[in-house]
Amino acid sequence: MTSISIIGAGNMGTAIAAIAAKGGASVQLLAQDAEKTRTAATQAGASVVAGVVGDALTGEIVVLALPYPAVAGVLAQYQGRLDGKILVDITNPLDFATFDSLVVPADGSAAQVIAEAVPGARVLKAFNTTFAATLATGGVNGVAPTTVLVAGDDTDAKNALIGLLVAGGVLALDAGALKRARELEALGFLQLTLAAAGATGWTGGFALVK
Repeated sequence: MTSISIIGAGNMGTAIAAIAAKGGASVQLLAQDAEKTRTAATQAGASVVAGVVGDALTGEIVVLALPYPAVAGVLAQYQGRLDGKILVDITNPLDFATFDSLVVPADGSAAQVIAEAVPGARVLKAFNTTFAATLATGGVNGVAPTTVLVAGDDTDAKNALIGLLVAGGVLALDAGALKRARELEALGFLQLTLAAAGATGWTGGFALVK
């Protein structure tokens, strides 16, 4: 059985936990607020185990379902405990002061920054081009199925995450090497700014049609 630890119990973390639980995984959901986490875990599925950030990670897959500014602190808290883990970055590293730029180098990505900070982990980029609502419903505004794009340099790690997502009823595709996170973050940035401006809805977004 696949095991997954999700750090962050917001809309994205809850939606990912629900997919993982539906796919038969052992799911651990962690956040700072214990009561909020218990509520989110119950919403995600009866089998989801709630805890707080700092608890031992039970998952072979660890998802950082956090805003980008919160990632560094969590990585520091789990220093030395992420080696060998499949570490999934879902962030879009926006400048939240302006909502008009990214805070990582133009030739890099948040995923690359995380990979450099935790060299012992197998880092993947995923989920940043999907909204929580589309993960929860499995579709993009009724137009197309939700597709999670997964980038990373470790094929086995990508296959493990893709297999879990497919088992949970969501389409997932290998988007290439971790350097493709740069393009995924640019796409996620554009999608967020369009939704924030009211040009698209939070139940919509970009869809992949084969």
